[in-house]
Amino acid sequence: MESYEIIWKKALPELENSISTANYTTFIKVLEPIDLVGSTLVLLTKAEVFAKTIRTNLKTKIVDKLKELNTGVTDIVIFQGSSKKEYLESKDDLFGEDKIHIESSPIDPKYTFDSFVVGGSNRYLYAAAKAVAEAPGDSYNPLFIYGASGLGKTHIMQAIANHIHKTMPKKKVLYSTCEKFTTELITNIKTGKAYSQEGENFRNKYRNVDVLIIDDVQFLARKETTQEEFFNTFNALYGENKQIVLSADCEPSKIELLDERLRTRFEGGLKAQVLAPDVETKVAILQKKAEYKKFILPLDVAMFMAENSEDNVRSLEGMLNRVIFFSTLHEEPISLPLAMEALKDSVTSEIKESISASKVINTVCTYYKISKADLTSKKRNKELVIPRQICAYLMTELMSIPLVTIGEELGGKNYTTIIHSRDKIAELIKFSDKIATSVSDIKNLILKK
Repeated sequence: MESYEIIWKKALPELENSISTANYTTFIKVLEPIDLVGSTLVLLTKAEVFAKTIRTNLKTKIVDKLKELNTGVTDIVIFQGSSKKEYLESKDDLFGEDKIHIESSPIDPKYTFDSFVVGGSNRYLYAAAKAVAEAPGDSYNPLFIYGASGLGKTHIMQAIANHIHKTMPKKKVLYSTCEKFTTELITNIKTGKAYSQEGENFRNKYRNVDVLIIDDVQFLARKETTQEEFFNTFNALYGENKQIVLSADCEPSKIELLDERLRTRFEGGLKAQVLAPDVETKVAILQKKAEYKKFILPLDVAMFMAENSEDNVRSLEGMLNRVIFFSTLHEEPISLPLAMEALKDSVTSEIKESISASKVINTVCTYYKISKADLTSKKRNKELVIPRQICAYLMTELMSIPLVTIGEELGGKNYTTIIHSRDKIAELIKFSDKIATSVSDIKNLILKK
């Protein structure tokens, strides 16, 4: 059941008691809720005379009742038409929305500058990305975006792509990940096609573009052949004044074993760091995402979630999805009691204390009865591998620090080792009750006051 259906279902009995039986039966009962735009509820009626009567005589009473019930709705729109499909076809004109549709593209159209919430932690990044999107190749080339996982790097990169698609449709934009670039290159080499037509097609794919956007370039670490190919691609584009946008978990100087030629080129444009959002920005992000999902998120609920969340956007969205699920399951509009019930296993009512790498390491060591020296060593004993991987996983989950820093804290491990550990535990949690329980227990110990 959609959120607007939940709201209308709650309102109907109250409206029946406050409006005359004739008006309720004739006009109100037959209305169909079909959308929620911000805090405006859209109701469908098929008869023009009904629409006119409701707008003139009943709209104020309906809105007042919806406000009285704390549904979050502040206005209604009566749409006269034959079906919801007809409404959707005319929605842009009705609300003046400017939707972006991109065909045959891996870029998600929902990632736009309008849907990116700007706060103190990302204002500089937003301004730099907007400048690049409005004049690709003219300045800030390359634009190098860096910061911890889950803070919006992919969103802002795809927003650049979407903006260029919309305002400069003739420009060819390619968004990809470094991992995909590497995989395609290795496939060509393994099959002996690196210097065949297939190899040429691979090079042309990345070089015959106006804007190249590559995510997670830290994966270039230790890959000499991939670095050489990427260096040539970078030079080809840069020499033709084509825009290059890159992202990583850390700044170029922190990427392990990166060719100095690439490092200097990455640092030759503009570096923009994205930081963890403050509470106010978290609230804005939550309400923006709720609106996109057609749910109303009251301010007190958003504040509760923001104060009890981890410092990344991904965890905020996970919390919001859980609250929305509870709202749908119980057929109740979102409220603070409902949110507290939905999140009771993952948050406390107070802001969590600051978490340090040492606290995570010490807690894991205590739980498994091993020493810190063994945990951070290069030993591959079976009894050390899982605790070490859990430690890496929890650091990425509970702390907003670069992967390279996590590697340093765990005895000088490299990027790929930390990424492998994180992904390994995330996968094991799905299939191993023992691992899931251990991770949950350790996390609770870390977060305990």
